[in-house]
Order: sequence, then structure tokens, then C-alpha cells
Amino acid sequence: MIVYVDASALVKRYVQESGSDEVVTLTAEAVAVGTSLISRAEVSAALARAVRSGVVDENGGRRAQRRFTREWPHLARVSVTEALVGRAETLAWEYGLRGYDAVQLASAFMWRDGLGQDVLMATFDRELWEASSQAGFNTWPEQSPSPRSKRTRRPIS
Repeated sequence: MIVYVDASALVKRYVQESGSDEVVTLTAEAVAVGTSLISRAEVSAALARAVRSGVVDENGGRRAQRRFTREWPHLARVSVTEALVGRAETLAWEYGLRGYDAVQLASAFMWRDGLGQDVLMATFDRELWEASSQAGFNTWPEQSPSPRSKRTRRPIS
């Protein structure tokens, strides 16, 4: 199985919250795991926000960031190009997506097209999950995620 993870799924590898154990299992069982280059900034921003909001302490947040940085080179990374951003522009209009969500979906399309194989889209962002499903991706988790809500996070050791 080939898995594309957006930042909402990827961050669950580094902080313990609902869905974390399942993401770790999914990515461990995958033949390949890929994401967009923008996920690097999105995951780092989510970890920093968790520290600022007091959900994760400074040491835990820094530890999670270091682990993420160590593992980043092992992910297949889809480059953000003019062509990809153009596709994201179209997807934003077609599915009513926010900017980075449109880039994530365009990245998943580009990776799938480049591989010539099915790619499972893993996301905990409800709008991106629904758009991915409508666009013909197999989506994970099986059920549409609930709307964004306050999360309980702690670093994964």
C-alpha cells in the first residue's frame, strides 16, 4: 500500500492524540509514505502552536520537532512547482478548499500520476478528506473526520 499523508495525519506521528496509534500503524505497514513539501512547515507550525497553547510543554514540543526532523528525509516529498500550484488553484475552486489543502490534494494527484499506482489519502481534515473522496482517492480513515475541535496532545516518546 502506498500512502499519502497530509500534515493533519503526519503530525499524529509526533504527538499523542486521537488517531495517533492508527497513523503509526498505517505508515509502518505502507510500502511508501509521501507528502507535500509544505507539510514540513505545517507540521512544525502545529507543534509550535501546541507548545504556545500549553497543550505540550516546551521540552516535549522540541523533542517531537527533533524526531520529525530526523524522519523527514525518509518520506517521499512532492515538490511544489508552478504546475502543482496551478492544479491546486483549480482544485480550490472545484472543491472549495483552503489554499494549503488544495496544495495537499494537488500533491497527492501529482504523486499518484507519477507513480502510476493507486495512493491512499490519509487526512484528518474533514474538507480535504471529502474532496479527496470526491476526486476518486481511497481515503483514510474510513469515516469522514469530525469537524476541527480542540485536541488533547502530548509528545510521543
